[in-house]
Amino acid sequence: MHAVVATGGKQYRIKEGDIIKVESLKVEAGDKIELDQVLMVSDGENIEIGMPLLDGKTVSAEVLSNGRHKKVRIIKFKRRKHHMKQMGHRQNFTELKITKIG
Repeated sequence: MHAVVATGGKQYRIKEGDIIKVESLKVEAGDKIELDQVLMVSDGENIEIGMPLLDGKTVSAEVLSNGRHKKVRIIKFKRRKHHMKQMGHRQNFTELKITKIG
């Protein structure tokens, strides 16, 4: 069984047992959450597509951890001007394990 859910402004195609990293949520490790923005559910033969969301469908997930991704290096450089600017960015994430679709 597959589903497409939206969280943090992004869409994820998931199935039971998947571990995904989503945009940071305000939850603690070990908590259980419900993702209620389900866009599509498929069990192989039957496909349910929402316009834009499915009513009454939720996805249950367990929070594994909160963390930060690897650093992304940003370099702005202007040749022949003796100008270079370096920055870095680390995005926060929440790691979820999908336990139930339905």
